[in-house]
Amino acid sequence: MNTCSSKYNSSEQFMAHAVNLALRGRDRTAPNPTVGAVMVCDDRIVAEGWHQYCGGLHAERNCIADAITKNVDMTKCTMFVTLEPCNHFGKTPPCTHGIIEAGIPHIVIGTRDPNPKASGGLEFLESKGVKVETGVLEEECLDIISDFLLWQNSDRAYSILKLASTIDGKIGGATGKQEAVSCPESFVDVQNLRAMVGAVIVGGNTLREDNPSLNCRLEVKPEGFTQPLAVVVTTKLPTNHDDFTLTTTRAKETIFWTTTEQAASEVAKSLVNKGIEIIPLPQDEKGLIFEDGFKSLREKHCVLRSLCEGGGKLALSLAEQGLIDEFVMYQTPRILGNALGRPNFAGSDRQLMEDALNFRVSRVCQSGQDLKIVFKPVDTDN
Repeated sequence: MNTCSSKYNSSEQFMAHAVNLALRGRDRTAPNPTVGAVMVCDDRIVAEGWHQYCGGLHAERNCIADAITKNVDMTKCTMFVTLEPCNHFGKTPPCTHGIIEAGIPHIVIGTRDPNPKASGGLEFLESKGVKVETGVLEEECLDIISDFLLWQNSDRAYSILKLASTIDGKIGGATGKQEAVSCPESFVDVQNLRAMVGAVIVGGNTLREDNPSLNCRLEVKPEGFTQPLAVVVTTKLPTNHDDFTLTTTRAKETIFWTTTEQAASEVAKSLVNKGIEIIPLPQDEKGLIFEDGFKSLREKHCVLRSLCEGGGKLALSLAEQGLIDEFVMYQTPRILGNALGRPNFAGSDRQLMEDALNFRVSRVCQSGQDLKIVFKPVDTDN
């Protein structure tokens, strides 16, 4: 769990800083992994770098470039890098060659590269006399490339769930009135999440009650930005589709995941005539099965990451189907205390804690007055 640096020894502190650097580039590196690197001399960070965008220099070469501008003697340094340096020619030269050319004698690697094409960097460096250590904060380093790992091993979009909740687990009041739960800083952070994904997903109740636009509202957007697709999950398509922002001003960017029966209805035909896409999904006794929807996002629309902002029932369905790759919780220091308030997960018939769905804490940080907690599912390869 990446929390306070004081909980780490010195090597872990340097790697934790490299992890935080890596996260700075996450919105623009896909489909490449997120990577960070720091140069250390006499127990002090003297240079740093991260992979800033796909096709750009990798973290190691940016770190070396930073060291050169600062006149650092790299022959006396140790480099900490979150992912094994690549040893192949791609859009950029191998990072291993850059490390050898710089004369860096010691490399500490968070985790080995799972991509066979890019692996072998460790062995190459050792063959050139570089001292190599591995496995420092390995779980944290794997967590920041969990999307990349899924892209390598699956044909679906990486699924992020976002919820804002009170201390007592409520994402809304008892009346259903649309109200802000989290603080303004968390709102901005959510817009950064929307800027990073290719689709934002909500349920039919959210469409009907909130009439959302599901677009990114950052004043300054990343270079090359396009608005995410809007996906609505519902077993009943809206007949009053002229009443909603998504089905009017964003029709050609909107997708409905629904039942096979609804997809063949006259309502579906009228939505398709507006430019809206209708995707029929299989069902079981609990409802729609979402796997094919995430595959369609990846295969048809090249969506690498999706962000679910739906309510408690949709959140639980994703959890039960194993389709939460990352769960971002903004916990606000407020208590509603009303049992009728809307819970962050709803619809389960589980009664015992031993039957609970398990997650683990990956990262924790402050977001204004809120606590931002990033969870990962347990018992997975990621």
